[in-house]
Amino acid sequence: MLRMRSGLAAAMLVLSASTHAAGPVGAMPSGPAPLYGVTIDAVDNVPAVVDALSHLSRTPTVRVVFDEGMDAPHYVGPVVAIRDVAYVLGELADSSTLKQYTAPQLRQRAAAYLHTLGSNVDVWEIGNEINGEWTGTTRDVVDKTMAAYEVIKAGGGRTALTLYYNEGCAEQPSRAMFDWAQHNLPPRLRDGLDYVFISFYEDDCKIAPPDWNAVFTRLGELFPHAALGFGEVGTRHAMRKAALLTHYYGLAIAHPRFVGGYFWWYFRQDMVPRSRPLWRSLDAAFLSMPAAVNR
Repeated sequence: MLRMRSGLAAAMLVLSASTHAAGPVGAMPSGPAPLYGVTIDAVDNVPAVVDALSHLSRTPTVRVVFDEGMDAPHYVGPVVAIRDVAYVLGELADSSTLKQYTAPQLRQRAAAYLHTLGSNVDVWEIGNEINGEWTGTTRDVVDKTMAAYEVIKAGGGRTALTLYYNEGCAEQPSRAMFDWAQHNLPPRLRDGLDYVFISFYEDDCKIAPPDWNAVFTRLGELFPHAALGFGEVGTRHAMRKAALLTHYYGLAIAHPRFVGGYFWWYFRQDMVPRSRPLWRSLDAAFLSMPAAVNR
């Protein structure tokens, strides 16, 4: 996600006595089971984050953003604590920092993170918004994506890819999501991914509401074996947050491999602590989604 990030604070690795976790959570279901997604873009105030996650009515899947310059051991405590109450989607490199890595560096990063965190990360996001204009040249981006994919796949991990939905609003027409993915992503990647998500921000892509059923039908044709969903939604505008959250998590998508996801980007900012009104909005949105395996 191309956004300003707050700095990482020192992670608190011991849960406070006031936290009533519902875990431990078992194995993450495979295949097209509904995902109740949120994103945590920094691992500060872990006890409050875990408390907010543990009281949700559905078992969430939490994207943990692994920041640039941070080694895998930095995340062991936070990821273990989160995995006790939620499934974990590990983001190896955010789109905003992808340019900072070479393909060999990203390959090494994927191997190190898989070795250190593999038992507590359920799905690995091997590419994030990779068709975005800010991520670098197409050749470099594809090389980096394939490097991460090959490491995770060889290690037996599940893989996810997030594309940036910019149909009708791409600054560079050559980076429009569907044509870019079709022309640049190797068939073995498109055939082998476990999950394919799309990121969509109304703040940034000011177009008429897409026909999401048609979008996911086309996406499913490009990625014939992957479960499909939204990988990022959110807004910076406080007055729009509740309505937008309810709208997206409540979408009715008919594709048989659609799993939801959504992964509200601002969970840490908007829903922690769980006394915040938007935590209740999120919990209600989860309950409006199809049921899956609960606690």
